[in-house]
Amino acid sequence: MLDIDPHRRRFLGAAALAIAAAELGRTRSAKAQSGGTYLADLPAIKPGAHSSFGALKQIDAGLLNVSYAEAGPADGPPVLLLHGWPYDIHSYVDVAPALASAGYRVIVPYLRGYGPTRFLSDDTIRNGQQSVTAVDIVALMEALAIRKAILAGYDWGARTACIIAALWPERCKALVSVSGYLIGSQDANKKPLPPKAELQWWYQYYFATERGRAGYEQNRRDFAKLIWQLASPRWRFDDAAFDRSAAALDNPDHAAIVVHNYRWRLGMAEGEAKYDDLERRLAEFPVIAVPSITLEGDANGAPHPDPSAYAKKFSGKYENRIIPGGIGHNLPQEAPQAFAKAVIDVDGY
Repeated sequence: MLDIDPHRRRFLGAAALAIAAAELGRTRSAKAQSGGTYLADLPAIKPGAHSSFGALKQIDAGLLNVSYAEAGPADGPPVLLLHGWPYDIHSYVDVAPALASAGYRVIVPYLRGYGPTRFLSDDTIRNGQQSVTAVDIVALMEALAIRKAILAGYDWGARTACIIAALWPERCKALVSVSGYLIGSQDANKKPLPPKAELQWWYQYYFATERGRAGYEQNRRDFAKLIWQLASPRWRFDDAAFDRSAAALDNPDHAAIVVHNYRWRLGMAEGEAKYDDLERRLAEFPVIAVPSITLEGDANGAPHPDPSAYAKKFSGKYENRIIPGGIGHNLPQEAPQAFAKAVIDVDGY
């Protein structure tokens, strides 16, 4: 990779996006005048072609001051791209410009406990239960005056997108979810799994101990790198790519939220009473009716359900895609072409 000054890279990237957006605007205008339908063409996307976003934006939304990247025309169809653990917004560093050049307004937020996103109050509980990240994203949509958006994600981001699609379908135009239907419940998580499956969840049990909490707080970068390697055993990421994302884990609330998330799943930590109704609804495993595409890498080393186990949880137009080529858990960064194509395709459902 060429050693390019990062400020110059951001300038050139912004200029390229501006030119693409202007050309797109002319194309869309011409299509509208002729009564036609705009169909985005997606150029080839090389994984690792981009290494940064433009300047990040900040906005108060709900309990948070959210830090997010934005690309594409302000009046384009909105797409929210949601990252997982232990990753960050750089999972979408190649996907975002591709979707922006196709005419979408792309929003890529740091979730609570990641990067520059901060709680507005020191008194707010550092809660990681599944419903709160969905509440965060709905609040972000409100703050950005986005009524409805395509939601796409993997890992925690996929679960969050699924929850919004299930509980607030009026806010979700369509869904792209890596590893399918990821809504869970504390009761379901009490059921023991076969030993091989339990082994994959070793870190969940580690976090259940005080040794695990202290160990993650102290060794979060080494821990994250190990998870990257286990979850994507054939992904040959370099140190620079890892370091860019690992910086997001330095958030002062990160370890507390991660540990609470996994302890809550096992019923070893309480959630907040104000989210009880949402969790009761999620525990019923509501069907998702919005148009959906689920994706799975053929070399995903992280715990994930078989597609046959969740196919009936999607009642609208639905497709499952297996992405070949040794693609692991961080699918949007490992296979940005497939991920971006799924977003564009589901928009046409």
